[in-house]
Amino acid sequence: MDFNELIDRSQTYAFKWEKYRDQDVLPMWVADTEFRCAPAILDALHNRVAHGVLGYTLPAQYEPGKQAIAHWLANRHQWHIALDWILWTPGVVPAFNVACKAFCEPGDKVLVQVPNYPPLLAAPGLNSLERVDIPTVEQHGRWMLDWDALETAAADPKAKLLILCNPMNPVGSVLSENELLRLADICERHDLILCSDEIHCDLILDDKAKHVPAGKLDALRERSLTLMAASKTFNIAGLGASFAVIENAVLRRRFSQAAMGIVPWVNVLGLVATEAAFTRCDEWYQAQLQYLRDNRDYLVDEINKVPGLSLLKPQATYLAWVDASGLGVENPQHWFENKGVGPSPGADFGDPQFVRINFGCPRRHLEEAIQRINA
Repeated sequence: MDFNELIDRSQTYAFKWEKYRDQDVLPMWVADTEFRCAPAILDALHNRVAHGVLGYTLPAQYEPGKQAIAHWLANRHQWHIALDWILWTPGVVPAFNVACKAFCEPGDKVLVQVPNYPPLLAAPGLNSLERVDIPTVEQHGRWMLDWDALETAAADPKAKLLILCNPMNPVGSVLSENELLRLADICERHDLILCSDEIHCDLILDDKAKHVPAGKLDALRERSLTLMAASKTFNIAGLGASFAVIENAVLRRRFSQAAMGIVPWVNVLGLVATEAAFTRCDEWYQAQLQYLRDNRDYLVDEINKVPGLSLLKPQATYLAWVDASGLGVENPQHWFENKGVGPSPGADFGDPQFVRINFGCPRRHLEEAIQRINA
């Protein structure tokens, strides 16, 4: 569990590193970490490959994977689910696109909290739907939904679906149970289905914050789908495995039907890795959380020392939403890249005066980024 280890990914065609190939720019953008997977995950993958036969494995029949998910949700989130509520998907991005297809008709409106990560912002348009942006505003030192804007947008009869990212990417906020109940009340009064993208839910860094799955709340059980994965927490995004938890049988059937013939099965190695992550990696998981907390605290302190930059401490994720409006430059992304640091452009998330910095990396990597920014 050496999170300080510097691993050379330059020859692996990693998406994050290919962007700045042959440039002196540290890639700190796309949301995967620089950490080696937990040994138990690597062992499970080695053992499965050593078996030698990689034929069809129907995810719905992979009982150890479903049992692992139920075990994890019960232990980590006190959410006790039935195994038939689980639908495997090859990523949350296909899942919320399927939700758009399943629960909306062309011309309907989909409410989306912004800023948000690019594939989520794109989903309504890809499905011939109108996206309605719900702003995120600063409230008491953290970013939160603009509740008045949400109430107004939800009242539109054409609004059918609300896609929420919780914990929020890129701002890092975690909705409290009271905030979720307020959200549930809006959804119930205006007959909205909630699609809750909770892929970062196991990366809670704030000791005072607690993740509450949307589908766990009585007020949302019958009108929500909860999207989760081991991919961000255990750095296995390249294996393409995630899942939806949908208690309502009608919603579950509509979701499954919308995916038929379009969305492929989760591959067998993704199933195996998810099973191992949720059953045999607790020590690694806790150590990573502490490492990320320390990285977050270091980055918040250092960024807020830089004239023109500011950063509210994220409650969750390994992503920092940095306000660069104080720099007085037209393109903050170019300012960072000229310093030799490659964050995600805020424009891709909905605000060009911000950047998103990924701090899921060895401390030396993070320290080098700060040195470059200050140079």
